[in-house]
Amino acid sequence: MIDNQTLDELASRISAALPDGIKLLQQDAEKNIRAVLESTLSKMNLVSREEFDIQTAVLERTREKLKQLETLITELEKRK
Repeated sequence: MIDNQTLDELASRISAALPDGIKLLQQDAEKNIRAVLESTLSKMNLVSREEFDIQTAVLERTREKLKQLETLITELEKRK
C-alpha cells in the first residue's frame, strides 16, 4: 500500500491545484481528498514497491532454475 507521506503529498498537490475560491477551504479539502484517495487506493488491491521488487527477484530466480533444468533435460535426452 502507498505510505502516508506519499498519500499526504498527493493530497497536497491535488488541493493546491484547486481554484482560488476553494483554496480558502484548502485544509478541509486536503483532508477529504486524502480520505478519498486512501479509500480508492485500498480498493485497488495494489502492492508496495518493496513487494513488487521481491516478487520480481523470485521470478528471476525461478526462470534461472527453469533454464538450468531445461539444459539438464536436454543433456539427459542426448545420452539415451
